[in-house]
Amino acid sequence: MTLIAFAFKLSNLWRYGELELTHQYSIFFVLFALVWWIVSGFKHFVFRIDGFFPVDRRIGNLLNAFAVHAIILSSCIVIFNLEQLSRLLLLYTYLSTALLIGISRLALFLAQRYFSNSDMAYSRFVIVGMGPAAISLHQTFNSDEAPGRKFMGFFTDKADELSQYSSMVKGKVADLQEYCLQNNIDEVYYTLPVNDKEQIDELTEFADDNFIYFRIVPDFSAIVQREVNMYFYQNIPMISIRKEPLEQVTNRVMKRAFDIAFSMGVILFLFPIVIPIIALAIKISSPGPIFFKQLRPGKKNRLFVCYKFRTMRVNNSTELQATKNDPRITRVGAFLRKTNLDELPQFFNVLLGDMSVVGPRPNLVSQLDHYSKVINKYKMRHFVTPGITGYAQVSGFRGETKEVHLMEKRVEYDVKYMENWSFMMDMKIIFLTVWNMVKGEKNAY
Repeated sequence: MTLIAFAFKLSNLWRYGELELTHQYSIFFVLFALVWWIVSGFKHFVFRIDGFFPVDRRIGNLLNAFAVHAIILSSCIVIFNLEQLSRLLLLYTYLSTALLIGISRLALFLAQRYFSNSDMAYSRFVIVGMGPAAISLHQTFNSDEAPGRKFMGFFTDKADELSQYSSMVKGKVADLQEYCLQNNIDEVYYTLPVNDKEQIDELTEFADDNFIYFRIVPDFSAIVQREVNMYFYQNIPMISIRKEPLEQVTNRVMKRAFDIAFSMGVILFLFPIVIPIIALAIKISSPGPIFFKQLRPGKKNRLFVCYKFRTMRVNNSTELQATKNDPRITRVGAFLRKTNLDELPQFFNVLLGDMSVVGPRPNLVSQLDHYSKVINKYKMRHFVTPGITGYAQVSGFRGETKEVHLMEKRVEYDVKYMENWSFMMDMKIIFLTVWNMVKGEKNAY
């Protein structure tokens, strides 16, 4: 509808030299848009981009939609006695609408093709087993029109050398873990009988520790539990150990698009006012640089340079967590920490893709080394991109973590965020972060 509105404005400009529509043409716009909405409802494939129809079919669908629209609109013009409408304006409207919709379809096609070839959508997968479920799964994925998947091979202890798929066997199940690490495997589909609990638990733990999605694809009617996430890929049943909304490409693209827009807005409109004031205050408070840079573990434990405003006096203990009444913190630094303003430079990290506006907070490298050994599921929080603010922080779990159970609560909320992510959840966390900045937090030091 937005494109049609723009097309009407453009057509009116071409025909009459002004953008504003008269009352008569405003009514005609409503009629034109309503008919297009009806036509697109019957021809929903006009707006479909996930199937990647052949180009000639997409063009044919679009032309058919315009033809049906023109017939219905002509009938409405006759019925409602609108013959006095400018035929030239109508022609301009159809041409501009076709042009804008065509450009938008092309832009969406190119965007999806870009994301299909990028790290956000491209995934390598292997199948454990070579029974009927494994072969059916391979055939289903192989015939799927959606791009972005690459089959890397089967792993089985009972290979059939006479099978047409024998050349695709990469090794035994014992070879799977090493192969996954060497070839950057993203997904493992387990099609063997589910009675080997020890093997499944081992592969699940390996997948979690190495940021690999583990799927069980057997006849699971006897093992269905409420805790697992069950779904069908066409007619193939699958079990995911946990719900992961950000596994879906559309959700990741939506989140990344918001991150770029939000961080650009902060950088362009807030930074020119705030940064000079904060920089001057930091310089006056103590000698040293304005910004503090530190390596932090990000998504899949990849290290990145995290930017903050310097809140401490220059020291050699940067890997030590800040404590209450920490003598290293300056008076200006205490205010910046209390109001979260010290985190503002991290919007550059968001723009660069190292961080997100919302996500698990990036801990110190020393904390990663320590807590990954003593807290179950700690590494899971690095399945997603770290954030400037997070669900744990707005739920009261921020500041110093003297005891292990405090970090366990953070991890618990980080995992809850991963399993329950939604765009509205991000909006709620951002609102609560701003609200906490206004009212102040006792654990912010």
